[in-house]
Amino acid sequence: MASFSLFLFFTFMTTTTALLVLARGGAASAAPLYSDSRWVVNHGGQRVKLACVNWVSHLDAVVAEGLSKQPLDVISKRIKSMGFNCVRLTWPLYLVTNDSYASLTVRNSFRRLGLVESIAAFEAKNPHIIDLTLIKAFQAVVKGLGDENLMVILDNHLTRPGWCCGNTDGNGFFGDEFFDPNLWIEGLTKMATIFRGVPNVVGMSLRNELRGPKQNVPDWFRYMPKGAEAVHAANPEVLVILSGLSFDLDLSFLRNKQVSLTFKRKLVYEAHWYGFSSGQNWVTRNLNEACGQGQGFPLFVSEFGMDLRGGNLNDVRYFHCLMAVAAELDFDWALWSLVGSYYIREGLKGTSEVFGVLDEEWSRLRNGSFSRRISALQSPFRGPGVSGGSAHKVMFHPLTGLCVSGVGPLTLGSCSDSVGWNYTNQQIVSTKKDTKDLCLQAAEVGKEVRVGNQCLDANSKWEMISDSKMHISSKVVIKDNNSTVVCLDVDSNNVVVTNACKCLSTDPNCDPTSQWFKLVDTTRA
Repeated sequence: MASFSLFLFFTFMTTTTALLVLARGGAASAAPLYSDSRWVVNHGGQRVKLACVNWVSHLDAVVAEGLSKQPLDVISKRIKSMGFNCVRLTWPLYLVTNDSYASLTVRNSFRRLGLVESIAAFEAKNPHIIDLTLIKAFQAVVKGLGDENLMVILDNHLTRPGWCCGNTDGNGFFGDEFFDPNLWIEGLTKMATIFRGVPNVVGMSLRNELRGPKQNVPDWFRYMPKGAEAVHAANPEVLVILSGLSFDLDLSFLRNKQVSLTFKRKLVYEAHWYGFSSGQNWVTRNLNEACGQGQGFPLFVSEFGMDLRGGNLNDVRYFHCLMAVAAELDFDWALWSLVGSYYIREGLKGTSEVFGVLDEEWSRLRNGSFSRRISALQSPFRGPGVSGGSAHKVMFHPLTGLCVSGVGPLTLGSCSDSVGWNYTNQQIVSTKKDTKDLCLQAAEVGKEVRVGNQCLDANSKWEMISDSKMHISSKVVIKDNNSTVVCLDVDSNNVVVTNACKCLSTDPNCDPTSQWFKLVDTTRA
């Protein structure tokens, strides 16, 4: 996870759908995976959506975090129970390229860091791992995830073990102190070879958050394809995932030149998106305006997340927008992070990870409402093989992660149980009930929205307004044939009502998100 960023996230526009490919997953048994236009599919051509969580294994101890808190199988089962089907497992290059780590056991790695208490706790929770070498321990974690049918993406996070990332930490770009291109290719080749034939390892991310004063486009094109070819030669079964520049915030250079490789149907791109990726943009600008800029970027967002304590307003507001864009574009993703606490981070023992979905003891959810909210994004909305119904739209509410369901009254509920909608050129929001065509009809301020058959009335026309295009507005007639503009909203009981439209522009302190609805294309039943 980057400690800061340099460029706006929304600069990565690409020119062809081939540049927007990434895997989405259902299960480890789906491997191997392939790209199909903008989707990744299994051998049967059905889309697999990756809904991943990041599990850190690249810090000083070079051991997957949390194994002093809970047994491996308990953590793996917890990941599965939270609805994730995939883990982005990070690793440092020195794990397989530096002789000082080759024979180092987990016990001795902790001992050299002064983690005496962690040794005892680790031995109690995972006695079968404590005396393994670091690479064997890493393999044990991958196997433990595979036992729960969880896919794994191996992410080369940096070279020298430690916290990531800074502009001048020596790990940022080819030619930096700790980033020798030849050693990097050697390490990628070794890791790809080690996990060749391991069915739940479905992808390898070549390098996390390229950055720093040496970064440049010509060297990106010089070395990244070499890394991709090395991985594919050693393990042709895995997806090869390329990151951009500027802390994974910039892939815009792909507009002018595309990557040329000897293999096909395995190349994917990744990007990162945090609230701090745009500085304090989410609190200094009107939220509709800030979110209105965010249209179009690579489909594998391999890091995103927020402070789950809920007190960071910039994070909270950014995440409302992310939920809407993630549903609309239906991209693959990896949440930062699983980690509740670290063995040692930047010299501090037992540091808490406030972005982590688990608490400090790795036993409970840090924020249960957040986990429920993102569950709507864990299944694909569309793509090859995502069927059961005809193409339609669901009305997604980013604030809650729910969709509009029922036809009287309209309420928020699981997107799996939502009503199917269509939006016509005449600005009619329509649905069917018992083969009858019905349409959404605006009510007076504060009243429940109706679904009826009077679809030519003025209050049956709906327009997407505000910069975010997530205010769904209509006109209703009030006294003396006067009309007023209202927007869809949600009351305290999750019933869909109409209220005066709010926060449409200018005011950075106004929160419009109860009135944000996104019509999302889907083929779900």
